[in-house]
Amino acid sequence: MPPKGKSKNYKGRSRHFTSPEEVEAQQAKEEKERAWRERKNVADDDEDENSEDDSEEESSEESSGEEEGEAAEEKKKGVEGLIEIENPNRAVTKPKKTTEALDTEQAPELSRREREEIQKQKARAHYEKMHAAGRTDQARADLARLAIVRKQREEQARKKAEEKRLAEEKLAAAKK
Repeated sequence: MPPKGKSKNYKGRSRHFTSPEEVEAQQAKEEKERAWRERKNVADDDEDENSEDDSEEESSEESSGEEEGEAAEEKKKGVEGLIEIENPNRAVTKPKKTTEALDTEQAPELSRREREEIQKQKARAHYEKMHAAGRTDQARADLARLAIVRKQREEQARKKAEEKRLAEEKLAAAKK
């Protein structure tokens, strides 16, 4: 066993961070290489022009496609334009065409709780609809109570009207 505090742990010792100057130099070198390749491809295209006219049309179409691809790479959303990310594991998402999205898009799978919640909401809406139509037991009981209350109020109104009529008759008989 090694002495206390003298254990060999090499984690973190081999870390190396590139300086901004090194990164700029590397980018400049890559830019020069890309420019050289483009010049070389243009020279090759000039030689091909003399041999075949059809290949010129194909190469011009390919170069326009490359320009569109570069423009799409340069256009970034939000903070992506400010921060350069070099992550080889990062999946690049390509925008889908609307026809592909409609064809491949299916109803998302719902969890058990979500399904139960939707079923509960549908059952509640159905019950309220049936209740409003008077087809549930509770609605029938409510309508029966309402009919009893109406009948009682009609009887009270009739008794009050009868008492009022009798009081008027007594006043009329007393005045005579």
